[in-house]
Parts: sequence; structure tokens; C-alpha cells
Amino acid sequence: MPSAKSKRVAERKRRRNAPLRSRARTYVRKARRLIETEDGTAEQSVQQAIVALDKAAQKGAIHRRNAARRKSRLMAQLNAARSE
Repeated sequence: MPSAKSKRVAERKRRRNAPLRSRARTYVRKARRLIETEDGTAEQSVQQAIVALDKAAQKGAIHRRNAARRKSRLMAQLNAARSE
């Protein structure tokens, strides 16, 4: 059973990190949807997702390599859609 203090600390971290993770997930979802529909605004959407992922990683909400992996996959999807 965690101590009362570690419970308080974990709750503080969760409240601080949740909006950052949520924002990153939202932008990534939006970018993927626009890439699939071959919309012209997909590049802007991918840029927004990259900024959100970088910000979440910088603040420690997600690991920096997790952010890098997600950005890499998103760019690969965008490039594959462009080349079709």
C-alpha cells in the first residue's frame, strides 16, 4: 500500500501530466485522420502534433523516446500518403 505522501505526489503528477498527454493524443489522432482523408491541412496538423509531443516530453509527461517514436511514425504516414 502506498504511503499517504506518495499518493499525494502521484495525484499531483497525474493532474499536471494528464492535460499534456491528452493534448498530444488529440493532435496525433486529428493528424492521422487528416492524413487518411488526404486533406491539404494534414501537414499543419502533423506540425501541431509534433509540437504537442515535444512539449509533453519536455515537461516529463511522456518519455522523450516515446515522443520521438510517435513523431517518426506520424511523419512516415504523412510521407507515405504524399507519395501515393
